[in-house]
Amino acid sequence: MRFVPREDALKELNAVEGMREVIASLGRNPLPDAFVITPREKALEPLAADLAKLPGVAHVQADSAWAQRLGALERLGRLGLALLAGLLGAGLVAVTFNTIRLQILTQREEIEVSKLIGATDGFIRRPFYYAGLLQGVAGGVFALVIVAVLLTALNVEVRTLADSYGSSFRFTFLSAPDALAVLALAGALGWLGAHLSVSRHLRQIEPR
Repeated sequence: MRFVPREDALKELNAVEGMREVIASLGRNPLPDAFVITPREKALEPLAADLAKLPGVAHVQADSAWAQRLGALERLGRLGLALLAGLLGAGLVAVTFNTIRLQILTQREEIEVSKLIGATDGFIRRPFYYAGLLQGVAGGVFALVIVAVLLTALNVEVRTLADSYGSSFRFTFLSAPDALAVLALAGALGWLGAHLSVSRHLRQIEPR
């Protein structure tokens, strides 16, 4: 909760395009002091009921239906993003799996020779794990670059719309910890794809 004095509210309203002339014609500040509260969706109706019980309160209007629709849209958007992220993650695992499989088939003779001279499975697996990890990280970097380009393009249009309302709203890129988390997750998915491929195909290669 934060308190907004009527003077600050007037300054914000003056920044909205087209409102400066309207306010000037009134000759005085028509706005009251206000408290800005950000309740949770389920707490909106109980909060309105509690406010209505306060002394000096004549009427409380709470559009809870609108808030519920907005909350439902937000949850739907989050679910859609989660499903999309899951599909892209599965795609990264599948691509890495196939890439490592092709590398194993290409280096089949080298692997057979390595086993003949006593190379352990861990020694043979390690380069493929590194390749899968690097491929996953590269995919994560590529995804971040795409997101950055898209946000830059969107902000060109968002800036025009936000400025017309006197707002400084902009889409922001991921913070450094979040970007590193994306790269770490992408690397882990690449490693997983390599692990699945190596575990399946190396067992089929034995020295003759």
